[in-house]
Amino acid sequence: MIYPPGQNVAKCPEVGGVLACSLPVFVAVGEANSVGGEELNQTLQDCIQATLSKWFATIPPTLETNQLPMTLDCSIPEETEAITAEEREELKVSVKIFLSECDCSSIRNAVEMACHSLGVSQLDSVIIAPPPLPDGDNQTLEHLQPLWAELEGLVRSNKVTAIGTSDLDKTILEQLYNWAQVKPSSNQVNLASCCVMPPDLTAFAKEFDIQLLTHNDPKELISATAFQEAVQESTQDLQVADWSLEWVLRYSLIVKSRGIIKSKGYLVHAKRNNL
Repeated sequence: MIYPPGQNVAKCPEVGGVLACSLPVFVAVGEANSVGGEELNQTLQDCIQATLSKWFATIPPTLETNQLPMTLDCSIPEETEAITAEEREELKVSVKIFLSECDCSSIRNAVEMACHSLGVSQLDSVIIAPPPLPDGDNQTLEHLQPLWAELEGLVRSNKVTAIGTSDLDKTILEQLYNWAQVKPSSNQVNLASCCVMPPDLTAFAKEFDIQLLTHNDPKELISATAFQEAVQESTQDLQVADWSLEWVLRYSLIVKSRGIIKSKGYLVHAKRNNL
């Protein structure tokens, strides 16, 4: 389960309808790091389509679409592997949240959904990927501040241990570091934008103990069109134009002693705009 029954209204009172999908990754762990760009877009789209198709197959054929509940919990329990108490100390739970819109409440919603789905009370690391900016616009501290403040609240409430950023250059990272009360522990750098880490960024990160990581995620993990195509392919009954993607969360369970990934998965959250 992702949402306990009845909790969705309390968490998201402004959302009229929510589509929440717990998705297994259909990519072998050994291949995961090489998947990026359009290939990752397609992988995620295929995951959403497969999970929704399997979930809709469990609905009684006599049930009409307008009889569906306001919240659709589209998880497949046997494919959502919760962490047991015995193995929790051996695993690092790391997530990256890709926001489609600047809604700060989405960050807490995503963290709570991940904790509930994985059966943990705290995430070890959360990296935030802000919504893609229009062409020609640059990331600014003002864009990041409300998102970062939400992450800081999650650290203070012991829902998250460490928080990090994505694709910040030295100037913006320094501004965020100086402003933030809870300092960033890491910053991801896209390999497509720089084959070698910028020297000024490397020096700053080393001085202030910020871990620099690399990634090959596309700027937009999945487009609105691709998401709606996945929903359309899974069922002909839903009005796909009514649904819009809010965020995607990718989680990784890493065996601490061996530094290997035990499993990966996605959580996808969308809302229905027209009721």
